[in-house]
Amino acid sequence: MKNRSALGAALCTALLAAAGTATAQNQVVKPPVAQAWIDVATFSGMGMPGMGGAGSANPMAMMGAMMGGGGGANARNAFGNTQTAATGRWVDVTLYTSRNPALAEATQAVPAGTQLAPSLKLVAPQAAPGKPPTDDDVEEHDYERPKGKIYLYWGCGDAVRAGQPRVLDIATAAPQDFQKFFVARRATQRGAHSAAGRPSWPNAVDARMVPDNASLVGETAFSGQGVPENFKFAIGAAQDLMPPIQLRQSAAGGATMLAWNALPTARAYFIAAMGAKEGAQNEMVFWTSSEQPDTGMGLVDYQTNPAVDRWLKEGVLLAPSVTQCSVPKGIFGDGGAAMLRMIAYGSELRLAHPPRPADPKIAWTPDWAVKIRVKSVASAMLGMDMDAMMRGTGAGAPANDAPPPPPQEKQEDGNPLNPANLLKGIFGR
Repeated sequence: MKNRSALGAALCTALLAAAGTATAQNQVVKPPVAQAWIDVATFSGMGMPGMGGAGSANPMAMMGAMMGGGGGANARNAFGNTQTAATGRWVDVTLYTSRNPALAEATQAVPAGTQLAPSLKLVAPQAAPGKPPTDDDVEEHDYERPKGKIYLYWGCGDAVRAGQPRVLDIATAAPQDFQKFFVARRATQRGAHSAAGRPSWPNAVDARMVPDNASLVGETAFSGQGVPENFKFAIGAAQDLMPPIQLRQSAAGGATMLAWNALPTARAYFIAAMGAKEGAQNEMVFWTSSEQPDTGMGLVDYQTNPAVDRWLKEGVLLAPSVTQCSVPKGIFGDGGAAMLRMIAYGSELRLAHPPRPADPKIAWTPDWAVKIRVKSVASAMLGMDMDAMMRGTGAGAPANDAPPPPPQEKQEDGNPLNPANLLKGIFGR
């Protein structure tokens, strides 16, 4: 009994000592005094501005105006364009400092290559006071579950692969069926955002557009009341504005061949298409370039470097050396319309000063930190000759040389048949 007690006491002592050692090895890490977020985006395809001599009659230019794109002399920038898909080149910036949580204004010194030098004016939005609900407020109710089917195809190739598609019957599907069908990888974290006490650019005071040939490469610095004086760093070529994706489409024996220009700083590519199925009511189709089943609903956005690298190994994303991919024949029907989106992921950059101490016994309290995210996204109608449209030579013919599809039919209730209407009941909004 004595031996057993002595053994237990020794074991407890050893465990406590090990726990103490582990605790000592845990480095104390505190939030940075100041933090900046910079989102960089290039959007191209439908509505792409900069049409040269095509003129206002260019259908793509007119589409761009409707979508908020275009860079005319009177154009004004607005915060959040890195998320809107309006064609052009966009930069969103947000700054925060714990030394002045109510910071209203700040300045970002930028290099001459931006053509916005010497600086950007950052302004914080006003806090929106909340108001109590009134009797006149409209209550939102759940949508009635729609009827219809959704088909999921995946992988590049001329023909549909064995075992595809996955089919979801919305009217009869159980919750677990939705969960299994709607695989949507996503590792998007917070980037530039608008909040009181966090000055941002662009804004009503400084709404300059980012020039088409602007470059972010060079030294940049933040200043403002409560912002550390040493908040300065260099942006390299890997985080510069990416070129637009020049997406080309052509017929390939009934399939649609997609080809694009390799972007020098792309870490990976991903393509997704979604549209109504030809000749069927309340049926839609998802297709992605992934080798694994994925609807693509979370991937056409900024993703972290580790996630991009992991999904490359898993075959979810296309390698930066890949410059073509075929959409299988017939998945949308002979004349089904589908929206195509393609993203080139840039490399996310995270910097902090001073650097993290190698000795875990030394606490780390950075003076500042910055996160920069980069992407280039193209949008198009599947099968349409976007090059011809952008040249202003016409609306373009379908890539399969078939006659243009007829006007989109409507459902019996008079609402256009589109993915948003079909998915309302799934997502409850």
